[in-house]
Amino acid sequence: MNLKIKWKRRSAYSLFLAAASASLLAGCGKTETDTEPGKDATPSMAIETEQKSEMQPIGVLTPGGDLMPKLLKVPEQKENPIPEYLRNGVEHPVVASLQERLMDLGFMDNDEPTHYFGNVTEAAVKTYQRQNGLVQDGIVGPETLNSIMSPSAKYYAVSKGVEGEDISRIQSRLYELGYLASAGQVSGSFGDETEAAVKKLQEVNGLNIDGKVGRQTINLLYSEEIKPNFLAYGEKSDVVLTSQQRLKELGYLITAPDGAYGDDTVTAVKQFQSRNDLVVDGYLGPSTRITLMSAEAQPNGLTLGEQGDSVTRIQQLLNKYGYLASSNVTGYYGEVTEKAVKAFQSNNGLTADGSVGQLTMGKLTGSGIKSASSSGSSGGSTKGGPVKGGSGVSGLLSIARSKVGRPYVWGSKGSESFDCSGFVYWSLNQAGVRQSYLTSSGWRNVGKYTKITSFGSLQAGDIIVVSGHVGIVAGGGNVIDASSSNGRVVERSLSSWWKKNFICGWRIFG
Repeated sequence: MNLKIKWKRRSAYSLFLAAASASLLAGCGKTETDTEPGKDATPSMAIETEQKSEMQPIGVLTPGGDLMPKLLKVPEQKENPIPEYLRNGVEHPVVASLQERLMDLGFMDNDEPTHYFGNVTEAAVKTYQRQNGLVQDGIVGPETLNSIMSPSAKYYAVSKGVEGEDISRIQSRLYELGYLASAGQVSGSFGDETEAAVKKLQEVNGLNIDGKVGRQTINLLYSEEIKPNFLAYGEKSDVVLTSQQRLKELGYLITAPDGAYGDDTVTAVKQFQSRNDLVVDGYLGPSTRITLMSAEAQPNGLTLGEQGDSVTRIQQLLNKYGYLASSNVTGYYGEVTEKAVKAFQSNNGLTADGSVGQLTMGKLTGSGIKSASSSGSSGGSTKGGPVKGGSGVSGLLSIARSKVGRPYVWGSKGSESFDCSGFVYWSLNQAGVRQSYLTSSGWRNVGKYTKITSFGSLQAGDIIVVSGHVGIVAGGGNVIDASSSNGRVVERSLSSWWKKNFICGWRIFG
């Protein structure tokens, strides 16, 4: 067998040898190291074969042998040989290919692969080993490697009898969507109740009803298309009425409570979820209702810089009473809107602070309102938009960089640990940008900022959205993000991986 070595970009899968077959593939993925974030990556080396004679036999993998069989007529890597076993703490280009394969199979959140084998990679390996009946030690030896890299390797899937942190995450979402009845059922153990909940979710959403959480079901759980099993648009009941009364009391609902789940209720629920660190889906699920009725529920308080449907509703009311021109009903709470709110407050016996809290909302949606004409106030004609300038960008980047090195934790929103979407959410809000929590998929269609459709047009301060991941453009060709492959918040190069997986960007400032 003749081997010809060429340098070129290849999929990480081509790095490894599936030992059960006689194919030979090896190389180094295009990645960055854990210790040198932002360092330019190197191209991958792929080994192509041209079969001109019979293939030579390859030795069988053994626990005491090399991690990968030696390639015939290919020089060994003397300076950086492939470790016999990959485990937590190992740093080597081969780790990047392992991570990419685990991401492809759904065991790790999508991210730019790195050379470092950390806690997140170890947890993903353990989950894979659990699913495939291997020893759950988090170490990638020959048996685990061959299984992961096999063309027949199975995508992440769980069913009754499985236990783990990933099961708790699935159960939490099932509870939020109303398919599990109580918080006590979020146990980390996939039992009869969880199986029944999964089957119901699959039935409602038109999936194959097998009670297992595989590729389709796990992708559906956080998608915008998911149909919940609880109060939603179009329903009418006393439960809806009670929730509306509480939303009104907290300053979220503009219209009078009537028990019907209409557009204004959806808007109010979303605004409440945004203020209270809940998944913003507009549904009154168990966790939303529990938070809504609790003493810790945060009241509404729209201020300068807010955007969204709730702002539009306020602007429409201000326009109705003559405080804001119709041209300023933009959905953005700018200086013109703030001035109009102050005029309304001053004319109606409220503290003129320019923010719409419970008292202002109650007055705007109540009776006996004094219009602008009664005091000579009138709506301005200057359109209010996002404040332009570099101060917002520099502030956002300073805040983001202050968290570099903090650990990556799935589902965490700060302030000492983050996942990718939680990091963007926390950073924006700390920088004064009122932004609700969105998953990486939610960032694809957020809509209220200027959309960037070209990778080359990204600027510092933009939010970059790639397949399954999100980060903050840092300028100078870098990005700051909570990286699952690094296991921490990093600032690194916007390499070709980001360009290849680019979906869109959002310009927050300017």
